[in-house]
Amino acid sequence: MKLRDRYIKLVEWSPEDGCYAGTSLGLFSGGIHGKNEVEVYRKLCEMIDEWIEIYQQDRQKLPPATVKNYSGKFLLRTGTGLHKAIAVRAMESGKSLNEFCVDALEETVLS
Repeated sequence: MKLRDRYIKLVEWSPEDGCYAGTSLGLFSGGIHGKNEVEVYRKLCEMIDEWIEIYQQDRQKLPPATVKNYSGKFLLRTGTGLHKAIAVRAMESGKSLNEFCVDALEETVLS
């Protein structure tokens, strides 16, 4: 494993810039921009390596790793009105509350 593997690398389309933008959460601000998603990722990895080298040369402690394991569970507080509305919609669709929420989140986030 390389030290850069400890940090999340995010490459996404930026409508404001009209190109792909890559950044590493928690390691540095700013990022890499370009028209080719794969090239932006490659340059982002190089930039992370350079930042790690700078930290090491300056004898500074690296920022905490951003890689984490996810359990698949999280607590969401909705308020009573939204909770009731979601529960009713779940019952109407014949799904459990959990199944209804997972489907809605997948449809919203992954599509």
